[in-house]
Amino acid sequence: MTEPADHPLVAAVKPLVDAMGAELLVPEQARADDVVLSWEGEDVMAVRLPQLSESLGHILAAMERRHGKPLAELDRRTKQEAVRSLEARGAFSVRHGVETVANALGVSRFTIYNYLNRENAAKAE
Repeated sequence: MTEPADHPLVAAVKPLVDAMGAELLVPEQARADDVVLSWEGEDVMAVRLPQLSESLGHILAAMERRHGKPLAELDRRTKQEAVRSLEARGAFSVRHGVETVANALGVSRFTIYNYLNRENAAKAE
């Protein structure tokens, strides 16, 4: 996107768009499923949201940046916290979400289900 890059709305939402793995476009490039953002009645930009499966990759990458190392190198307690956070964000409703997260954390799918079951059991008590 080149035209509205210096607009204050673009500067305000760009960190969020980048974190989601979305794409900024000029309004004329918007498709029906894109979100067009306006400022004082004028269309300034459009946001093309990523597919859910792509969003999971961005979420995992953001978690790695936040922790400062690959997720597979986290200790067990921190991995469990990551799984809780990912569950709250809907990561496991995405097709192959459990497998994707398990690979990122360096654990088995069974371990992910174990973490989820423990969390759900703790909530039920």
